Amino acid sequence: MSLHQTETIPVTLTNMGSTTITVSSLTSSVFSFGSADVSLPFTVAPGESVSVNLTFTPTVVGSTGGTITFGSNAANPSLNVVVGGAGVANEAMTPTPSILGFGNVAVGSNATLPVSVINSGSSFIRVTQVETTGTGFTASGLNLPIILAPKQSLNFNVTFAPQVSGAANGSVILPNGGVTIPLMGTGTSSSPGQLTIAPAPLNFGDVTVGQTGIQPMTMSATGASVTVTSAASSSALFVLDGATLPFTIPAGSSVSFNVAFSPQNSGSASGNLSFVSNASNAQATEPMSGTGTLPTYTVNLSWNGTSGVVGYNVYRSMSATGAYAKINSSVDPNTAYMDSTVAAGQTYYYSATSVNSAGQESSRSTPVQAVVP
Repeated sequence: MSLHQTETIPVTLTNMGSTTITVSSLTSSVFSFGSADVSLPFTVAPGESVSVNLTFTPTVVGSTGGTITFGSNAANPSLNVVVGGAGVANEAMTPTPSILGFGNVAVGSNATLPVSVINSGSSFIRVTQVETTGTGFTASGLNLPIILAPKQSLNFNVTFAPQVSGAANGSVILPNGGVTIPLMGTGTSSSPGQLTIAPAPLNFGDVTVGQTGIQPMTMSATGASVTVTSAASSSALFVLDGATLPFTIPAGSSVSFNVAFSPQNSGSASGNLSFVSNASNAQATEPMSGTGTLPTYTVNLSWNGTSGVVGYNVYRSMSATGAYAKINSSVDPNTAYMDSTVAAGQTYYYSATSVNSAGQESSRSTPVQAVVP
């Protein structure tokens, strides 16, 4: 927990006896631990339970432990609750993006942008609330409280829904992580244009892992000019290339950009490019998909032919002195062979034999080595 910030955890007191219990005091052995919103004394009827919020407000860096004692007229008049926590100098949480600019949004409509906050520190962070300030700004997509491990991200959305014309400012605040994200937007009352994106969706097909696939994308404005103020990708695998923001598309015109897909692992991937503009559809989204595929390798073999033979067999082993297995399905009349069943990072050994018209096969040739990167 960050220094001088407060974490609240509820505990439940249950009366297991047959008479009403009066809780008259609550004391803590350590100043950092206490309670919130407790009105003493209070009573607990037989079989009933009461929830009490305990608080931890660290003032020094490091682990702290103590005891909170409930005093009552119960058979156990001093009920001790062992408490503990750790104070940290800074709970490092990094937001992406660091500023949300919604641009122009027509009054009565709304625009939504994604936010990702990563725990960039080395300790666990318990996020209990996300606050928004400013008229027209709201956060959604949250399931709190949540504990973020180091390098884990919290993803949610922020929406701007102006009710009046004019500039609006606000903030998204994560008190537990010390994060404040400025929010900006402008409500407009003029008739906006329409922004269209093609093709939609954008499919990259198969792209080899470690390489980059490029696909063109066209944005068009109809009805009125459209100014695009920001763009964000929900996945780092998909990147908008060549766009300098903000830019304006005149009514009836189009602009084209490239989108790059750079898979880091095999398998399907998807994401969305989100564009904020002053169009009637202030939040335009371009769905994207692609599949990362592992590199394929082949080993090409060739040898000098032998007269009086009808063809050749090719044998392969994982060891120069190991067992060899034939890899061609039938006698091959050619003096070359392509092996496309190899795997990356492996070493193979090949040997060939010749076969005459009587079906007699020669001894295997001296093995040759092939290393697949």
